[in-house]
Amino acid sequence: MATKLLLLDCDSTLSSIEGIDELGRLRGPETFKAVEDMTNAAMDGGTPMEAIFAKRLEIIKPTKAELEAIGAKYIATVEPTALATLQKLRAAGWKIAIVSGGFTQAILPLAQFLGIDRVEAVILRFHADGSYAGFDESCPTCRSKGKNVVARRLRAEHQATHVVMVGDGASDLEVKGDADKVVGFGRYAVRAKVKAGADVFITSLDQLPEVV
Repeated sequence: MATKLLLLDCDSTLSSIEGIDELGRLRGPETFKAVEDMTNAAMDGGTPMEAIFAKRLEIIKPTKAELEAIGAKYIATVEPTALATLQKLRAAGWKIAIVSGGFTQAILPLAQFLGIDRVEAVILRFHADGSYAGFDESCPTCRSKGKNVVARRLRAEHQATHVVMVGDGASDLEVKGDADKVVGFGRYAVRAKVKAGADVFITSLDQLPEVV
């Protein structure tokens, strides 16, 4: 049977928040603004992801406990139609994975909540006391076109005949060519470049079954 693969962004797609911005918020308004500006520059497509990835984390130095708190916040701010929509798509034969430039340890609780067993994101490292110790630089999604690498790998792994990428940012749009369809998502952030470049643009996940 043909495998259909749905790849979903996490931040501002499956949840209304940007995890990295929320971590920045914990460091006060100036840090939050600096981090948010860098995130937007990358999501809008003006700044390459690798130019800001380590920089944002170095500014914040998130602790293990703070990352876990973001995990709970993702669930609290989940896209309201996500759970029912994903159940519907699974029933229609779709395999589902989260592909994100966010942090694996924060995303896993949301993935579990949504019944998604595959998360391709960036693993953070911590010292024994829970303080920040860097990130796993081998994770593809900490770089530009990293989601493309993951899309190709998952397509091969599942021998998928149809791959759809859903997300709000420039890194999701980049997957064009490695996905059969890119669905732009605008419930939380409408980015002009994504709206113009996506194959389809939706503002609620319950619109997905009609467009995939």
